[in-house]
Parts: sequence; C-alpha cells; structure tokens
Amino acid sequence: MSKKLYIGNLSYSTTDQTLVDTFSQCGTVESAKVIMDRETGRSKGFAFVEMSSASEAQASIAKFNGTDMGGRAMNVSEAKPQAPRTGFGSRY
Repeated sequence: MSKKLYIGNLSYSTTDQTLVDTFSQCGTVESAKVIMDRETGRSKGFAFVEMSSASEAQASIAKFNGTDMGGRAMNVSEAKPQAPRTGFGSRY
C-alpha cells in the first residue's frame, strides 16, 4: 500500500523530477508533485511525494527530514488527510 509524504520548506526551484530523483534513493516513487500558486505559477514551497510502501516512506522520513535541498532544510513527514473546505466565498 502506498504512503503519501508531505515535503515542506522546499526551495522555489525544486521540480517534480528533482523530488523523484531524490526520494527514489529510498524506494519506488509512485508520484511527486510540487504545489504551484495558480496566480503566479511559482512554487508554494511544499510538495507531496507518494512512496510505494509504508516502509519506504518511513525510510524517506528518516533519511531526508532536516537535510539540505537547494539551500533549505526539508521538512519530511506523513501527509495528513485533506480537511474538507467550507464556506466558498461566504462570510457566514
């Protein structure tokens, strides 16, 4: 079963392929997606990486949490489920 990781504090120059290349050192990367700002097209500084197993995800956390990538120390942790959004455009 695959496991999704949250990668924070990324350099704005980090790409999806950079993440695949880096995290594949710990196993099979199912997907890697740097989150981009819709308006500017620039990275928001965080991403999600999906590893093929929970043990590979744990190995990635142990190996990469706090390590330098592009001049910034990455924060690597298990991704939490997305909270439901409410009140689109409403003040109440």
